[in-house]
Formats: sequence, structure tokens, C-alpha cells
Amino acid sequence: MILRELLQQTTARLKNIPRAQREAQLLAIHYFNKDELWLITNQNSEVDVGDNYFAMVAKRAQNIPLEYITNRVSFYSQEFYIDEGALIPRPETELLIDAVKKEIDQGSTATFVEVGVGSGIISIMLALHFNCAKFIAIDISPKALEVAKKNIKKFNLQNRIELRLGSLLDNVDEAFEYLVSNPPYIANGVKLEKNLSYEPQNALFGGEVGDEIIRDLLDAVLSRGTKYFFCEIGYDQKDKIQSYLKNRCYESLEFYKDYSGFDRGFTLRLQ
Repeated sequence: MILRELLQQTTARLKNIPRAQREAQLLAIHYFNKDELWLITNQNSEVDVGDNYFAMVAKRAQNIPLEYITNRVSFYSQEFYIDEGALIPRPETELLIDAVKKEIDQGSTATFVEVGVGSGIISIMLALHFNCAKFIAIDISPKALEVAKKNIKKFNLQNRIELRLGSLLDNVDEAFEYLVSNPPYIANGVKLEKNLSYEPQNALFGGEVGDEIIRDLLDAVLSRGTKYFFCEIGYDQKDKIQSYLKNRCYESLEFYKDYSGFDRGFTLRLQ
């Protein structure tokens, strides 16, 4: 089959998917293990297509996320492995990395804890930047930890990022200076886009109100002598967090916005 015709057929199959033409190109690049230049310069070339290709297209037509089909996701200019056991990283979470970099000296030898490690992208990017620090990365999902383990191995960070299975900080007995988290923060019952139904629900929904896990983490850091807590939040949770921390003892609370101008996270300095 001619590549151009294959792309046209694929685009037609994906007509209900936003950016169908671009998604057809990305599927072809992945299937043939080629790059953008090959795609552009071989439009009139014949290509061999097997059943695996059409199986991929069928999955995408069902709204299964492209990242789960290709097992690839880009975050902070790096490529990571991703699978259905872990939440697909969003560009807004890069701002959480920036918030940490803004406050902490690059040469820090302190211990970071990440709650809800998912695919491992946050701990990995921080470990690459803070190359003298230690990381403890926790998740309640064994599947997510398997995905994180693959990414940690890819970046050769096995000796600096320790993975632990557990809920919140239940299995962290040692002292640590910095807590980082992109926790579930959507309220139970909120109707989501269809493609989100394929992502792990325990990484999306944070309770009846949505901010329950964030409040549990706030309670933990306020009682444990942690220096900083960096956290991603829902767009409508700023006021709730400010109210929850009213009359609590901390040094400063600063919120940051995402690329659309919505409140998306905070830095809590405790001492």
C-alpha cells in the first residue's frame, strides 16, 4: 500500500478523534519506527502493513489514548515509557517541577518524597536536576510502580529513587525535607471525557469533595517537620486549601497558575 493512501484511510477511520490527520501520522511513525522526515519524504512509497497496524488504529478509534497504544509519552522534553497502569503525564505537571526548582538549591543533598509516583516522571526529572538528592517514591498501585520502575531503569536512577508500595506516607518512617505530589484531586462522580475512562481511576478521583488526599498530606507535613510541600491541585481548590490552613502554623503559601491561567498548584513552606 502507498503510504499516502494508508494515512488517508487511517485519518478516515479516526474521524471522530480530534486532530485525526496528525494522529494517523503519529501511529504510522510508531508502527514503522521512523521519524517525521521519513514520513514527509516517503508519501508515495509502498509500505508493508500488517494486522498489528490496523489493531492499533481500531484501539485509537475507540478512544484508547494514543500514549497507551505507542507506550510513549513526552514530558519536560524527555521521552518516557507509559502503560495503562499509570496516569498519562500532562504538560501542566511540568510546572510542578518548575516550582520545586524555584525554591530548592540544585546542590541539595536532602531527601525528597513523592506521593503518587505514577509513571515516575516527577521523581526522575527532579533526580536529574538535583543530582545529589535522595528520592522515595510511593504509589498505592503495583501496576504504576512497574511503569515507574521501567522509566527509572531507563535513566539509570535505580540507586537514587527508591520505590515503595503504600498509601500516602504510611510506610515512610524516616525524616525527609521535601514532599512533592500530584495527587488525585477530582471529586467522585464528576463526569470525565471518554478517553479518561482508560486511565487509572484511583489516580484521578480524590474523594467525595476531591481534596481529601491533599488535606491528608497537609496534615502529615504539618506534623512531621517537613520543610516544603509542593502539590498540584484542581483549578477550583485554592480557596479550600487556604481555608484549611487558616490558623495553622507555616511560613508561607504560594500558588501558581497553569498555561490556561487556572490555579494549578502550590508551594507550602513550613520552616
